[in-house]
Amino acid sequence: MVRLRAVVHDERMNALIGWMLTGIVALTAVESLLTGAFLWGGVALLVVVVIAVPTVVTGEWTVMVPWPLPLVAAAAMIVRALGIYGEIAGYFAIATLALIVVIELDAFTLVEMTRRFAVAFAALMTLAVQGIWTIAQYYSDLWLGTGFLHSQRELQLDIVIVTGIGIAMGVLFEWYFEKMEHVGSHTSPIDLSE
Repeated sequence: MVRLRAVVHDERMNALIGWMLTGIVALTAVESLLTGAFLWGGVALLVVVVIAVPTVVTGEWTVMVPWPLPLVAAAAMIVRALGIYGEIAGYFAIATLALIVVIELDAFTLVEMTRRFAVAFAALMTLAVQGIWTIAQYYSDLWLGTGFLHSQRELQLDIVIVTGIGIAMGVLFEWYFEKMEHVGSHTSPIDLSE
């Protein structure tokens, strides 16, 4: 029980696990770029950059989002890199990226969100990220000859599925942070004054 408490409540442990998982995401970015999957490499690099923003801004390596978020991002990127369930991995990668942005806004800025608003905002952010992802896929197909977009029906289905995953992840993570009071969440923010 003591070890579980440290994994959830200790800033250094959170940062250590989070940075290891972020390193895995960075490695999948390199793998994607080396194998010609430039769009996926770009998404993975964007995830790394977004995770690193609080650390860069504060200059403290322990200031980062709760490690379960990089865990979901790393799992999605690994699954995509292995070539199994790539589409589903993409949904989770987009929803996780949006959720990381929402959690960072809530935990590391003056923005305060109620639980319901945070979940709704995470869903809207997921839609926004999916919109950017769709535009990137369109131009990738046009300029690089990739085959991301097949039909309008599939595109609409992608938007519906990723929105559902975004809402489900928002609800799940809000519940988790409320119950566990995980360090780095809005219920247990990292003290930036130290």
